Amino acid sequence: MSKISKTNPMRILDKEKIAYNILSYEIKDDLIDGISVAKKIEKSQEEVFKTLVCVSKSNEYLVFILPVNQELDLKKGAKLAGEKNIDLIPHKDLLKITGYIKGGCSPIAMKKQYKTFLHESAKKLDKIIVSAGKIGLQLELKVEDFIRLLDIKLGDISVN
Repeated sequence: MSKISKTNPMRILDKEKIAYNILSYEIKDDLIDGISVAKKIEKSQEEVFKTLVCVSKSNEYLVFILPVNQELDLKKGAKLAGEKNIDLIPHKDLLKITGYIKGGCSPIAMKKQYKTFLHESAKKLDKIIVSAGKIGLQLELKVEDFIRLLDIKLGDISVN
């Protein structure tokens, strides 16, 4: 395998001396959704997390991280964030807001540090897997390091 060039999330983790593993997957088939990625890296859908960005009525951007097999409940997300209601940002705005593209959006090293919320199921895990900031790469790191790094608030944010 060719040498993987460092992404900004990897640089941040290195700087903070947080241990991580890089998991790579093939993208030639264009299957880059979270469930496909979990299969490709041979991990359960409960340990591979996706990153969704929302905007509140007060124009604040909020980041929600949940297992790839879960759907974000906008009402629960808004409540956890202390907002009346929130909406997912349009895909076309993702790069401008986060610095990432769809399928490669890492919660680590976004253009700005937004308030970040993590699905409570992560508490049951030792390690979490999130995007490394590039399609084809995932990062695996300890949940406690991840929560501390991004000052994350945990809660029930998925549709039951």
